[in-house]
Amino acid sequence: MSVQSRLSACTLCAPRFAATATRHAPRPVVWFRPGARLLVCSQAPGMRAHKSRVPFDDASGDRLRAWMGLDREAFYDRSRVAIVPMGFCFPGYNSAGSDLPPPAICRRTWHDEVLGHVGDVPLKLVIGGYAQKYHLGVKTGVTETVRNWRDHWPGVLPLPHPSWRNTAWLKKNPWFEDDVLPVLQARVKELMA
Repeated sequence: MSVQSRLSACTLCAPRFAATATRHAPRPVVWFRPGARLLVCSQAPGMRAHKSRVPFDDASGDRLRAWMGLDREAFYDRSRVAIVPMGFCFPGYNSAGSDLPPPAICRRTWHDEVLGHVGDVPLKLVIGGYAQKYHLGVKTGVTETVRNWRDHWPGVLPLPHPSWRNTAWLKKNPWFEDDVLPVLQARVKELMA
């Protein structure tokens, strides 16, 4: 059985998710194949992705695709773009309605096998603090990690989360759109050609 099939059937976190405010069942969002040119390393699917089983199927995805300079068709071409989050399922909301962190057991159980299956990728986009701590081994916050993006370039690019919740961050840090996005878009264009 393929890693995609086994991961799609994973119910390891069923008791954990049943205890969240959303009381949902595991529903892994699996979006990767060997040979991808871009690897998107993110946090975890949101509620819309949980329902559709399509990663970044929301306003965050619209913003991420704009950052990358890709339309939906190119972004969802699994032969060119792999999406490997820290948690493959929507982790749920807490009682205050905030997103819960991705369960660490998901990463421990699946990441080595999935990343080995995907293989070497010319560009890895590492989105948000959870992914940056794991993939980059950084102890800094997202702002400092993204500000020091050249430390990881050209094979890796740390990015803030494209969520609407980060709109204030983007306004406060205009260097991101001015300095980072043109470099990202040029590299994505080159790799997707």
